[in-house]
Amino acid sequence: MGTLGGKSAVVTGSTSGIGLAYARAFASAGANVVINGFGTPADIEKERSSVERDFKVKAVHSSADRAKSDEIAKMIALGEETFGSADILVNNAGIQFVSPIEEFPPEKWEAIIAINLSSALYAIRAVVPGMKKRGWGRIINTASAHSMVASPFKAAYVSAKHGIAGLTKTAALELATFKITCNCISPGYVWTPLAEKQIPDTMKARKLTREQVIHDVLLQAQPTKEFVTSEQVAALALFLCSDDGAQITGANIPIDGGWTAA
Repeated sequence: MGTLGGKSAVVTGSTSGIGLAYARAFASAGANVVINGFGTPADIEKERSSVERDFKVKAVHSSADRAKSDEIAKMIALGEETFGSADILVNNAGIQFVSPIEEFPPEKWEAIIAINLSSALYAIRAVVPGMKKRGWGRIINTASAHSMVASPFKAAYVSAKHGIAGLTKTAALELATFKITCNCISPGYVWTPLAEKQIPDTMKARKLTREQVIHDVLLQAQPTKEFVTSEQVAALALFLCSDDGAQITGANIPIDGGWTAA
């Protein structure tokens, strides 16, 4: 067992990409995990069982819809009932849509705000009472470099991620005396299914080829000219959950290859 032995983590949007890397990192440190997200039953079971097999912990899957507050509350309850506690919460679920403002579909705006921002509030609201009772908790919100700077054609995503940064600060202040920290991690471009899916829309919006989008749009902002890896983001989250991270709260920590240094 590692530094998180005896604890449990709930990670939204964790059936692939950064979320799955979070879940595996916590499991590697000894935590039981609730994974959440969509996918084929076979793919989800493959990832869930691999967490148990590789790290000798317990893992369960919640299919909670991140846009519905009651389902999010049930997801937190699943962690508490299965493992006895929900000690770590990572709000990671996110969707993206790329479009000029004057063409931005209202339904896309509402969906992005619901899943990328409102769901984080609902999950925090549900997990905090148990954390307060136990006198320990770690809340991590996956923000983005877009919580600090903007890019064209991403009005809803940028707005939601700026909102996540504000929610993080507010929660940190409210929870500071309960030994509960709340931080957000702001990655630059990470090669994940979410990043890959936005390439066609960006090609259309900017009239570029796939290669131009990758090199002249996605990596143009990152001075290192390299994608951040999911494992690097997860390693930062693991540090924030350690005793050494106990006095880091209310922070918005970039891991973006120097993007927001400019």
